[in-house]
Amino acid sequence: MNLTPKEIVAFLDQYVISQENAKKTIALALRTRYRRMQLSPELQNEIMPKNILMIGSTGVGKTEISRRLAKMMKVPFIKVEASKYTEVGFVGRDVESMIRDLVVNSISIVKAEKEEENREKIENYVLNKIVEKLVPPLPLGASESKKDDYQTLLSAMEKRVESGEMDDKIIEIEFDKVNIEFNDTNMPPEMAKVQESFSKIFSTMSKEDSKKEVTVKDAKSMLKLESTNKLLDMTNINAEALRRAEDGGIIFLDEIDKIALSEKSQGRNDPSKEGVQRDLLPIVEGSSVTTKYGVINTDHILFIAAGAFHVSKPSDLIPELQGRFPLRVELEALTEETLYQILTQTQNSLLKQYEALLSAEDVTLKFDDEAIRAIAQLSHRANEITEDIGARRLHTVLEKVLEDISFDADEHKGEEFTVTAKLVHDKLDLVVQNEDLSRYIL
Repeated sequence: MNLTPKEIVAFLDQYVISQENAKKTIALALRTRYRRMQLSPELQNEIMPKNILMIGSTGVGKTEISRRLAKMMKVPFIKVEASKYTEVGFVGRDVESMIRDLVVNSISIVKAEKEEENREKIENYVLNKIVEKLVPPLPLGASESKKDDYQTLLSAMEKRVESGEMDDKIIEIEFDKVNIEFNDTNMPPEMAKVQESFSKIFSTMSKEDSKKEVTVKDAKSMLKLESTNKLLDMTNINAEALRRAEDGGIIFLDEIDKIALSEKSQGRNDPSKEGVQRDLLPIVEGSSVTTKYGVINTDHILFIAAGAFHVSKPSDLIPELQGRFPLRVELEALTEETLYQILTQTQNSLLKQYEALLSAEDVTLKFDDEAIRAIAQLSHRANEITEDIGARRLHTVLEKVLEDISFDADEHKGEEFTVTAKLVHDKLDLVVQNEDLSRYIL
């Protein structure tokens, strides 16, 4: 997490074009969290996270900014849609389930780190179990020369198993029974614990033989799971995951405008929408939520809310909730030049993805600069005459341009194909100019 705001923005520049204000705001919010962790515990408790409200049309980079940040910082992160939650008393997901989702995500991050730290132990455990089955043990009283030969044979077999040479060999191996873990975060923790208790009872009562005949390749993955459960201390992992979720967790709350009630709204008194806002309020301002892994405090979780706010306005949210999102940032609509830069300057851009996909068919795909300009221009035009879906329009447009090339790729192995501006215009001009066609095709 020790990255300066400039380093965070520089990383985001590789994946998100423009939106400098949004990048800067989020970079500062994340840096503030790092600064807070350097202070005394008394001060840490006093400093609350500066939650962010991002306002902008779909496809301008709201989700991408948050998702890339979480991946870079390796912090617990979940994206949820505000519209899928209902007020307590209505059928559906309650808002506390987002905190339980965050804890599950945090556990998977910490567990993966511990697996990496203990990778050598885990690999040795798996290797020894498989080699024991492939090379039967020596009988008691074997001579020293036999023991030396046996060690040589073991070493040779270990190398063959590691290299994958023995992957197709069938072996009979005994596996420890693994309890099924229930992660239904919408279920109350008390009920989840009861369900887990029943699963443990039934697995103990089960007389099913745990010996199986499997290939060495399958045995490796199955034994890896068994070794992880034996070698890792899940109690410590759960405790560390709870701490990380509390101090570093990020919840991206999308479509928050869908639970706002505008003055024009027919459902002004809709208890579900306003009720969800009221249920969200204690979670965002700080409360304790019970999960099956322990109690988590939400005081220092960073909430990033986002919405297009076409029909409603941020001021249509209840005042208490508005006050919990002090940082407001408006994302700009994408211009033709921005779309061009998204295609040419981003890491793993759509053009690179299509080139890689067709290279799997031994077809070399290239794009003229004029063709890229035409794709950006026509995508922008389609956004203007129909709904503005931002950079997502590029997916539809490129798929339309490349559909014939992709379909016939198997007939052109070893060939090079260049996408020209003429091809782009031939494919798209008629569709873009006809508004009705655009609405259905693009």
